[in-house]
Amino acid sequence: MNQRIENFCNFLNEAHSLYHVTASVARLLEAEGFRRLSESDDWELISGGNYYICRGDSSIVAFRIPKNTPKGFMITSSHSDHPSFKLKENGELGGTYTRLATEKYGGMIIAPWLDRPLGVAGRVMVETPEGVRSVLVDLDRDVALIPNLAIHLNRNVNESCNWNLAVDTMALLGGKDAYGKLTAALDEAAGGKILGHDLYLYVRQKATVWGFDEEFISAQALDDLYCVWGCTQGFLRGSHPEAVQVLTILDSEEVGSNSPQGADSTLLSGTLERISRELEVEHFRMLANSMVVSADNVHAVHPNHPELSDPANAPVVNGGVCIKFNAAQRYTTDGLSAALLRRICENAGVPLQTYYNRADLKGGATLGYISLNHVSIPSVDIGLAQLAMHSCYETAGTKDVLYMEDAMTAFYSACIQCRDGEYTVM
Repeated sequence: MNQRIENFCNFLNEAHSLYHVTASVARLLEAEGFRRLSESDDWELISGGNYYICRGDSSIVAFRIPKNTPKGFMITSSHSDHPSFKLKENGELGGTYTRLATEKYGGMIIAPWLDRPLGVAGRVMVETPEGVRSVLVDLDRDVALIPNLAIHLNRNVNESCNWNLAVDTMALLGGKDAYGKLTAALDEAAGGKILGHDLYLYVRQKATVWGFDEEFISAQALDDLYCVWGCTQGFLRGSHPEAVQVLTILDSEEVGSNSPQGADSTLLSGTLERISRELEVEHFRMLANSMVVSADNVHAVHPNHPELSDPANAPVVNGGVCIKFNAAQRYTTDGLSAALLRRICENAGVPLQTYYNRADLKGGATLGYISLNHVSIPSVDIGLAQLAMHSCYETAGTKDVLYMEDAMTAFYSACIQCRDGEYTVM
């Protein structure tokens, strides 16, 4: 297996919750010399310095200060969260069986979650003498399973199924004697008294590379860890002496981005303003020479349902990075931002595709148009083509992993200059 693909699979196999995604990225950054800053402290940024901040344990903003006076920001934005089942407080339910009460997080496909061994991961807040501290936990074992009804008891299951989320998606933990054991296991893993938690179920099946030519990869959370990985790798490899490179990985995209660490927060805008202030450069002049890539996956043309794709703009798996368009600005790409990215990727030899939703099918929105409410700069929405988006086990292409890494390396190696309506890619 290609080493770069293997590294991506290892990342996927550690990313059992959005909190573990952020922790994994932080480890990658620290291995390359990035220093963590606290939002509550004073900052002293130096020329050539590498820094990052975390908010809510689930979002991260990393940035590299150039050695020369910076002229603008080069930014990517992707998201750490994915559809899942979130555990409720007091969620263990006793009786003949011990079950686990959950809430649906995000717009998931429910059926694939059933009859699969599930683990539990996330963060817990542990009591300390002074207050609380955050601890990541991962019960990396086959803890639970959501059992299907037999076809004899649900004869219409193959025609249609209306899920009752308060009944049908209860996870089975064990027999009656299992009651309380999950709570005890979490307490032991946390190493203290738990006062609050944000815990999620995850499928235990590891990332798999498959196909006769190993052209496919299947895993949980390819939407959007496919892009998180590519942006992070590009950020670590690319640099320009006159631009501040910024890597942004945000939480809450699957539920509207309206959280203190989501795209509709001040995390990105406030961090950019603070960088400009610390470097003593004029902030709005910096923004005029900046660009953001909003990276979130797209639907590949489906092998069994090609009619559901736009006939002229239907990307294929392993066909390259996709530029996303929407006239209503649900994707922020316009002629300018598309042209800039095409110029950057052309120079790097990275293939590009275009994506539109079929005109009579409503598509989802993503990070870009929400972020523009706070940071108004040219923005291009991109993604990688995948199948079964929002399933608990999604499928995409191995070649596209490399295309995304290379495209984002080229992006972070560039600098944008604007004057009188003309843009120069440096």
